Amino acid sequence: MAPLTDEHRNELPGRPELPGTGESSESHRPPGSARYAVCADRNETPLERYDRNFGELLQELRVLQTGVQILFAFLLTLAFTPRFVSLDATQRAFYVGTLLLAVLATLLLTAPAAVHRVLFRRRAKGLIVEVSARLTAAGMAVLALALAGAVLLVVDVVLGRGAGVVAGSVTLVTCGGLWALLPRVLGRRNGHIKPSARDSS
Repeated sequence: MAPLTDEHRNELPGRPELPGTGESSESHRPPGSARYAVCADRNETPLERYDRNFGELLQELRVLQTGVQILFAFLLTLAFTPRFVSLDATQRAFYVGTLLLAVLATLLLTAPAAVHRVLFRRRAKGLIVEVSARLTAAGMAVLALALAGAVLLVVDVVLGRGAGVVAGSVTLVTCGGLWALLPRVLGRRNGHIKPSARDSS
């Protein structure tokens, strides 16, 4: 394919025109403003990119929150089953610790909604995205601990303490491998670099 000449570039479609003016919407953006600078890779401004990032983050949170809700409901009902009274002191400690981890994971994974609500319409979308991403990462780490604790408790009751420790450890390692190690390996293999806080993708 022959390279584009200046004449051909001028014929390419540009930004949509504003109704009734015949002028491009690009000309109405403050010149030199980083808030309206167009990102070449997706043809979007930083504000548009932050909106997209936050939308993608919300989709991820919906998946995570479903898992947390199921785990939390299981732990709450477990205390009211007839078998619960037969747990020894160690098993009860496992239960309480796992329950508290599930509560903490729930708080961390719902905190982005609170951050967004408090900072709504305050021109802080970049800050909201950055803080929410960190809260989500912390929530996933705590959720992995809660899942491991729940598996440890159940297998301990069914098969014994040794089997419970092994099952809980395997669960924790699997979560770390799938949630942390695998994305990093895939990112390096695909040649992706870590985006900066100002230009996350």
